[in-house]
Amino acid sequence: MTMNYIPLDKNKHKDTHVKISGDFAHAKDTHLAAASLREYAQIASCMPIIFIKDPKSDTTHSVAMLGIEQGVNLFMPEGKWTGHVVPLNIQRYPFDVRPDGDKLGVFIDENSALIGKEGEPLFTDGEPSPYLDNRQKLLSELANSEMATREFVKKIEELDLLDSIVIRAQYANGQQRNINGMQTISEKRLQALDAETITDLHKTGFLGAIYAVLMSLGQLNRLVQLTQSGENPVKALQLQAEAPATEEAAAAPVEKPKAKKAAKK
Repeated sequence: MTMNYIPLDKNKHKDTHVKISGDFAHAKDTHLAAASLREYAQIASCMPIIFIKDPKSDTTHSVAMLGIEQGVNLFMPEGKWTGHVVPLNIQRYPFDVRPDGDKLGVFIDENSALIGKEGEPLFTDGEPSPYLDNRQKLLSELANSEMATREFVKKIEELDLLDSIVIRAQYANGQQRNINGMQTISEKRLQALDAETITDLHKTGFLGAIYAVLMSLGQLNRLVQLTQSGENPVKALQLQAEAPATEEAAAAPVEKPKAKKAAKK
């Protein structure tokens, strides 16, 4: 069912309840999830973090890789979340923070299967319930983290630290496929930065975020492991700098990830 986010209203939603579910079924067909700065360290321990550019807005986003095939979330092999980390943009559902006039407002997906007459009430006597209060705190944390993420991406782009990359997937049946349209941080150019710039990155907390992104790439091996129980297991994923197209490369199927939040379709 298509998601339909509307502003949360204490009158319209006074009797609305939300079912508590830990399986995150709404993300089962999502292979990318938006990743925000303040959760980089946690995400890096579970899944790769890469950067993709939205061609429509020319905006660069950081995302967590949940799979290598569009529509396949490797962390939900049987319809339930199995990873030890859940990105905030998946946790927040069925809520979201969006512009509402000249400020940000809380929105809710009125088509969500979690919405109904059962579960946790959103309002009690016209005031936010403890459940909604907790959700609003999560949304506030996410909104602040996304603002910090935009500043981080802006900075690393100013410093020319992003490199275009290709992930070469080698399948157990001998098939090969290139996944492009992604970027990561260049270790070479990072090491070439002067001491003053490195100090500034450290003071803003951006240096730690950079290293979290670089360390997260080791989780490509986890994605390989998670494919082993599927119909087409992957033998290896190799990350390489993007090179000029050759006849051999051009013949390989190419997948370009789309820049979007996990819970938006």
